[in-house]
Amino acid sequence: MPKNIIAVLNQKGGVGKTTTCINIAAYLAKTGKKVLICDIDPQGNSTSGLGVDKNALNSTLYDMLFSRAEANKVTQKIDNSGLYLLPSNAQLAGAEIELVGVENREQQLKRVLASEQQYDYILIDCPPSLGLLTVNALTAADQVLIPVQAEYYALEGLSQLLSVVQQVKKALNPDLGILGVAITLYDSRNSLSDQVRKELQNYFGDKVFETVIPRNVRLAEAPSFGRTIIEHDKWSKGARAYKSLAKEVEKRTAR
Repeated sequence: MPKNIIAVLNQKGGVGKTTTCINIAAYLAKTGKKVLICDIDPQGNSTSGLGVDKNALNSTLYDMLFSRAEANKVTQKIDNSGLYLLPSNAQLAGAEIELVGVENREQQLKRVLASEQQYDYILIDCPPSLGLLTVNALTAADQVLIPVQAEYYALEGLSQLLSVVQQVKKALNPDLGILGVAITLYDSRNSLSDQVRKELQNYFGDKVFETVIPRNVRLAEAPSFGRTIIEHDKWSKGARAYKSLAKEVEKRTAR
């Protein structure tokens, strides 16, 4: 199957972006796909959430962006199911400034990923901002997956995010599309969650995934153990939800 590059993006923090990225990737890998997570967030949450000590890394995605390291020196194999990681740490924070003086600065991640043809999926965990690192992710991606929390102000900022996506599509990546909107932190006991879901469906139509990701303690605690939800508690509500969401992603990306 041809490679799919998916940018997982929301400029608001705390929406379950990294949790969504690593658990969709883990379930896709579990089905026999070869999957690479590209951590382009200077917080390095995908890196630490997969059990990698981000402070002990000799080289990271940062080095690749500036042609100081090759993928085979940076990529880490996460488990035996075909899950791999391009890790990051706080060093990447300086890239926003350093990239300004680089020729074709919006294309650096695309250049890095161009040689990674062996993967069925590449999921890019974007920073919670709409800066140059995010523009790099959107320029490299085929599609965007937007996690949105089922809470008040959920739609706030989405118009700005979609505007940036459209600008990148127009100027840098004409093939960029919206894969879908994933509702996270959903509480079925709360009427507000249902109201937000209806608002998102009115706004995005069938781009909203049918699967909703519930508030779940096991999901919340898994990153502190450096585990995906499959490893931490595959029978939890959160695990079953991400398994279902991964199936939807696979269906929408089938070519």
